[in-house]
Formats: sequence, structure tokens, C-alpha cells
Amino acid sequence: MSDAAALFETDSVERKPPLVEAAYDALKQAIRDGMFPPGFQGSELEMAHRLGMSRTPVHQAIIRLQSEGMVELRPKRGVVIRSLSPDDMREVYDVIIAVEGMAALLLAEQPAAARQAVCDDLEAMNEELVEALDRDDLARWADVDARFHAVLVEGSGNSRLAKIARINIDQSYRARRLTLRFRPKPVHSIGEHRRIIAAAREGDAAGARQMAQDHKIKARDLIVALLKRYDMKHL
Repeated sequence: MSDAAALFETDSVERKPPLVEAAYDALKQAIRDGMFPPGFQGSELEMAHRLGMSRTPVHQAIIRLQSEGMVELRPKRGVVIRSLSPDDMREVYDVIIAVEGMAALLLAEQPAAARQAVCDDLEAMNEELVEALDRDDLARWADVDARFHAVLVEGSGNSRLAKIARINIDQSYRARRLTLRFRPKPVHSIGEHRRIIAAAREGDAAGARQMAQDHKIKARDLIVALLKRYDMKHL
């Protein structure tokens, strides 16, 4: 496993985080999974209770998520889960397009051994995506696809890009999951991933960047169109 994939796995599964990091991960996952849906309003104490955690680390996690645009702390109203409009989602995807394009370029410029290891991991995840689609398990596809793109960005070796990507991928997650049942089965993404991997593996920096950007431009245009078509104004 590459260093990038190992880091992602460690962050998400194996590493034993401090209490604040654990609260941050749990709260972010609860927002993503709909335990605290867009527009939810509650106290820090209520949210801590529902998460089975103490108030102090949850408070710190809320402050962090507020800086990332996922929640708001409002006087006398407590915590409010921010909703995102289709226009917000377009802006989120515009950032993802730029970040993933640059990440693919930087990955292709890595030393051969490093980029080959990352590409091996990406290929393995792409095969997981094939299996998920074969089983019509779109929820699994969405989770593995998010991991694929996280590892792609981690593989760039640029920690600042990775931080920006994580925030925006988290914000796009709700829209991606919500629109899964309305969009065509995403079989085309498999081939697009393969072309990105091939360009990165060959050291074709310009090609990898262009393919990564084109891939996310298609995703942006499809998701924003679906949100508008079905009048989904508050994600």
C-alpha cells in the first residue's frame, strides 16, 4: 500500500484519535449520514448526548466544523446544520475540480516508484467500484469513490491540497448520495478513472490534470442539473 493510501486508512480507521478528533469525525459522519440533517437545530449538549460523547470535545468539533462551513453557532439557537443550495454545490465542485486537477498533475510528477504505488492503490479501488456497480450497491460505490478521490489527492504529496479537498469532498457528499437514485448508473466513471490512473502512471502530468478536471466537471454539471431539476434547494 502506498504512503498516501496508508495515511488515508490510518486517518479514517486505524488511528486512535484524541477526544476532539474523535468527536469531529463522529459529528461529521452524523451530518453526512443524516442523523443531523440540513436545517437541524439543537444544543451542543443534545448533540453530544446523541453521539454518546461529552460536551467539551463536541464543542471543539463544532467550532472546527463551523470554520469549514458545515455548521453555524447562533446565539440563543444553538447549533444549526447548514444547508447547501445548488449554487453552493457548484462552487464546491469548482474547488474540487481545481484541486483534483492539480493533485493529478503533482502525482504524475512524483518519482516513478512513488506514483506507481499510488496508482496500484487507485486501480484496486477502481476494481472495488466495478464490483459495487455489478451488485447495484450504489451506497458502497459512493463510499469507495470518495476514498478513491481522497487517495488521489493524498498522492500528490501536497498536504494543503489534501486539507482543502477533504473539506469540499465532505460538503459534496450529501449531494452525491442524494442524487444517486436519480442519475444514470455511473459506469462511465470507471473508464475515466482508468484514464487518469494511466496518465499518472506514465508521468503524463498535463494529461492527468486534464482528465481529472474533465471527470469532475462532468460530475458537477450532472449533479447541479439534477438538484435543480428536482428542486432540491436545501442539502
